[in-house]
Amino acid sequence: MKPKALLFDVFGTVVDWRSGIARDLAIHFQTHPSNTDPESVADAWRAEYQPSMEPVRSGRRGYVDLDTLHAENLVKLSKEFEFDLGDENQTNWLTKAWHRLPCWPDSVSGIERLKREFICASQSNGHLALAVNLAKYNGYSWDVILGSEVVRTYKPAPESYSRACSALQLKPAECMMVAAHNSDLQAAQNAGMQTAFVRRPTEHGPNQQQDLRATGQWSLEADSIIELADRLANL
Repeated sequence: MKPKALLFDVFGTVVDWRSGIARDLAIHFQTHPSNTDPESVADAWRAEYQPSMEPVRSGRRGYVDLDTLHAENLVKLSKEFEFDLGDENQTNWLTKAWHRLPCWPDSVSGIERLKREFICASQSNGHLALAVNLAKYNGYSWDVILGSEVVRTYKPAPESYSRACSALQLKPAECMMVAAHNSDLQAAQNAGMQTAFVRRPTEHGPNQQQDLRATGQWSLEADSIIELADRLANL
């Protein structure tokens, strides 16, 4: 059965977070030097991502948006790697590096093509402002932005998927989760959604060890969003 809606993971699947974060860290380090290279700090910042969301998922902490979590994690990293965050404006600029991430080369044309036939939604852990800014920065668009403010929790909590589908007035089986992460797809599949794995073998840099291949029985696999569009056209 063809899905009616495609719900996209964004960080890593649509945009290249590592190069974007390393780029802005390198700019910041020009005036606030660090003894650690920007790529390593970017990796460390990303590594704080899921652990920082777990208190919200578990109910130990009320909902806060991803800017808040990224800011808290950045303060932690500045102490760990011993670099100065600068003044409030400089700190805010660096925190919002996540709003300025470049997309993968196939993302814009792939999403625009898929929108001709399917509802295409951002289903990210990012909040509305972040999702809008990423879309504007890269020149793609969504039919609808879902994600943390809509579902009031973070993936891979089961409610994040079921509430997103409900927001579209669709059953989970009518929706397909599109992601470069097997764990995201497993949680979506457990919630009853169709799944599509898009390979991003350099998301974590040249020595990436995870998510190099599909590890589950996903509905579709592709090497790009454009290839995903081809495969969906042939269903």
